[in-house]
Amino acid sequence: MFEVSAPAAERASQPITPPKPRAKDRWLKRAPMLPALIFVIIVTQIPFAITIIISFMNWNAAYPDDIAFGTLQNYVTVFTDANLLRAVFVTVGLTVGVVLVSALLGLGIALLLDRKFIGRGFVRTLMITPFLVVPVAAALLFKHAIFNPSYGLLNGLLTTVFGESAPQPDLMTSLPLVGIGLVLVWQWTPFMMLIMLAGLQSRPMDVYEAALVDGAGPWQTFRFITLPHLRRYIELAALLGTIYIVQNFDMVFTMTSGGLGTANLPYVIYQEFFVAQDYGVSSAVGVIVVVASLIIATFALRTASTLLKEENS
Repeated sequence: MFEVSAPAAERASQPITPPKPRAKDRWLKRAPMLPALIFVIIVTQIPFAITIIISFMNWNAAYPDDIAFGTLQNYVTVFTDANLLRAVFVTVGLTVGVVLVSALLGLGIALLLDRKFIGRGFVRTLMITPFLVVPVAAALLFKHAIFNPSYGLLNGLLTTVFGESAPQPDLMTSLPLVGIGLVLVWQWTPFMMLIMLAGLQSRPMDVYEAALVDGAGPWQTFRFITLPHLRRYIELAALLGTIYIVQNFDMVFTMTSGGLGTANLPYVIYQEFFVAQDYGVSSAVGVIVVVASLIIATFALRTASTLLKEENS
């Protein structure tokens, strides 16, 4: 029998740590991703850098001899011009209203679709379809087939229910921003519903069984268990919805062409660039929209990473 010395035994019991990869090996592993990274930089970052440069220039196509660089006047114009400030308020109001209503409707529909019933899969598929409709097609459908005061389905339904004396509202004339908001709610509620339904399906059922044993009712279970569990999912849905709705252009352009006080920031960018041909001001508005979207996206990514950590723990 051979006796093993104490130092040898200690060395044998210690875990073997793999050698750290060298810097060259790390770069070799990342090399296949370099073409995609270069493509993304060329397509997204270089145009954005050029936009930032133009936003500091006094550049209007109507005055080609007055091009100047190094001025903050474009940003001063954005925050002092009455029309641009109105566009900011329209963008904020439209975004907040659509996100709140879509989140509430999405939560309610997700709670209903989480129950077991015949044809649940088919109903879930139908509920997703509005999100898959092309935004311009949805805008034209609501503008002409539903909201039209002469032959629209809305006024026809009111006449069928309340008779010939039923009110016949012209929504696109009296409340155009509400009309745009309704179309956005119709299209974005399925997106909210999908995220919240995923949250409902990841619930720990043992907690619900314990709550039922303790005598908790449906409202208490929803308030103290379901809603806290869905908080992160609601935040993620609201943040992602905000990112997209802030940049909404096609609904406003198709339904009202920015008239009747419905022009938001993306439409103002279009007006300043293609109509007024004021490249400096339009670039400044674009930079502000991108920065605001990046701030919201940062919170969305943090919320998503927190959800992933909770799922893996």
